[in-house]
Amino acid sequence: MGAGKSSVGKRVAKALGVPFTDTDRVIVREHGPIPGIFADRGEPAFRELEAQAVRTAMATGGVIAVGGGAVTHAATREAMAGAAVVLLTVSPEAVADRIAGSDRPLLANGGIDAWQTIMDERAATYAELAHAVFDTSRRPMSHVVDDVVAWLRLAEGPTGPSSTTNEGAP
Repeated sequence: MGAGKSSVGKRVAKALGVPFTDTDRVIVREHGPIPGIFADRGEPAFRELEAQAVRTAMATGGVIAVGGGAVTHAATREAMAGAAVVLLTVSPEAVADRIAGSDRPLLANGGIDAWQTIMDERAATYAELAHAVFDTSRRPMSHVVDDVVAWLRLAEGPTGPSSTTNEGAP
């Protein structure tokens, strides 16, 4: 949460000339606000909607920004199989301003302390899935985008990316 997945993902997709999908935005468009889904149906139901959004986005291809908790769901991890996974990280100090006043359901009762707890719980899964890690804490997003694009081009060979890139982080 707050690492810049949507901002970086959108710019990476534009630089590569491929589609961009933000799965959180797809869920909001199709099912309503995420806090409402959490409140009315619970986190497990939200994770199922998220897994479906990831499966659909993977079929489309391009750059996909998945929510930070998406990888906690086995079906979502399965849907991401074969994709180049980029992990965007951010320090607690840098993310504090980014998440201030947020309506993120998992931070509703704890702010930065809740963010840190969630990050600690997910760290091993993120490390296991990530093919590359880029920190967004103190660098201009344009530099992060340039680094991600350069990594993708190098990782995928001279013809550019041939698989979907998933950007996910807390």
